[in-house]
Amino acid sequence: MSEAYKYPLLIKDLLEYGLVRAPNKEIAYRDVIRYTWKEFYDRVKRLANALTKLGVKKGDKVGVMDFDTHRYLELYFAVPMIGAILHTVNLRLPPEWILYTVKHAEDKVIVIRDEFVPMVDKIKGILPPSIKHFIIGSDKGEMPSTTLEPAYEYESLLKEAEPEYEFPELDENTTATLFYTTGTTGLPKGVIFSHRQIVLHSLSVIIHLAAFPSEARIGSTDVLMPMVPFFHVHSWGMPYIASLLGMKLVLLGRYEPETIFEIMRKEGVTFSHMVPSLLHMMVFHPKAEEYKDVLSKWKVVIGGAALPKGLARRAKELGITVMVGYGLSETCPALTISVYKDHMLNWDEEKKLDVAISTGHPIPLVKLRVVDEQMKDVPKDWKTMGEIVVRAPWCTPEYYKDPEKTKELWHGGWLHTGDMAKWNEEGYIQIGGRTKFVVKSGGEWIPHLLLEDLLSLHPAVLEVAVIGVPSSKWGERPVALIVLKPEYKEKPPTEEELRNHLMKAVEQGKIAKWWIPDKFIFVDTLPKTSVGKIDYMKLWKEYQTMKLP
Repeated sequence: MSEAYKYPLLIKDLLEYGLVRAPNKEIAYRDVIRYTWKEFYDRVKRLANALTKLGVKKGDKVGVMDFDTHRYLELYFAVPMIGAILHTVNLRLPPEWILYTVKHAEDKVIVIRDEFVPMVDKIKGILPPSIKHFIIGSDKGEMPSTTLEPAYEYESLLKEAEPEYEFPELDENTTATLFYTTGTTGLPKGVIFSHRQIVLHSLSVIIHLAAFPSEARIGSTDVLMPMVPFFHVHSWGMPYIASLLGMKLVLLGRYEPETIFEIMRKEGVTFSHMVPSLLHMMVFHPKAEEYKDVLSKWKVVIGGAALPKGLARRAKELGITVMVGYGLSETCPALTISVYKDHMLNWDEEKKLDVAISTGHPIPLVKLRVVDEQMKDVPKDWKTMGEIVVRAPWCTPEYYKDPEKTKELWHGGWLHTGDMAKWNEEGYIQIGGRTKFVVKSGGEWIPHLLLEDLLSLHPAVLEVAVIGVPSSKWGERPVALIVLKPEYKEKPPTEEELRNHLMKAVEQGKIAKWWIPDKFIFVDTLPKTSVGKIDYMKLWKEYQTMKLP
């Protein structure tokens, strides 16, 4: 029998490699703390000892309710590295859904930011009996008044803990993380990921972002400032990638535009990832022009929703380089990133921009198809729509404690994304929208995201959402909901002007004439989900009473 060592893929190996390369690179959380990766690792070992002393064992869940802080980052590593499961609680869910996820996960320990303690105090009587301990973290390092018990102050726990901890050689298939979908189509669903999946995901994303030409290549010399909350799909895995590359890491806590600009200047930030609504908030901020020197060094990967071309152009005016990634909570999340192929490098800038803001090309190890309702591949003609189905080593194996939904997710042995798209011979895809929200008119699909992208190029349009509303003749017809730029609110464009704007795309062969929305409605705001995406479900429900011919 061979005595060869069977190497498990574990999160601790990501961190330990980065520590060899860059132990003195910094982690900075606002003006609260600045320390090195080596000092970070020392605190992770103390945290591991503290959790173990509280009785946290392999398979136990540790829930976290915090913003993007150094404490959260420490929990990202310490919890799974001792064999426990990190439950990243979505702070932006309604309170009753937060309570549902904590109960469903059966958390044993909850780590709570001090400002959320009063809220948890109020509901302590209906908290699940699985919770045995509360750990409270404060930027001031002080224990707030609370009726929760037993409760411990985070820094005191670390100070009292033993400084050395030898992390175990776990089975690589040990569950490392658990979090819940945003619940836009029902109760939140739990997704789980193993050490092996997180390691493979990290390596594949690094290959795609670092090895191929793109607008936003990443490297160890970049200064990373995550702008996807830590509670959302591992902040797209970037904290783990930062640890492996030994990058300087800048943590924001709350996301406040003016504070962000100043932090970027102070820390020399060069790389971030976010949803389009956050980029919109940044580039249309009244002070954006004042920080052009900072923004011109900024590389940004956009995901979570389509990047409208109008928003991409505004970013480029400020010197920001942007590109798009795509994935789901169920896929850890990355599936595609819009890197270039070598032969595209000599293309003109407008043609390259179209590639950069497309949904992208599958990253290594992702098998992706676009299929019809019979699971047959649709033509790679950049026109025919179908559903994206995928296989990858990091797709969640199940919805936690939900076999029926799991069966739907993995129907036919492929993970069904619920996203409609077209694809081409180069392997690039372009999302048309969710299957639930893509407009189906006269039996044909109308890609609402493409219409939104084109309308975003109109000078009066700040934000836009296109939804389907009932039609007695066609089943559904598209309607555009538009937020105007402030300077156009007194004299908005007419519906004829907006139709003529889209007719130019018809003449260029980009869209069919019958795709043009039947109505254009001006609204003050568009509702957003807990992770900053346009809430199409809310819009769809609101406008279902509208009747069109």
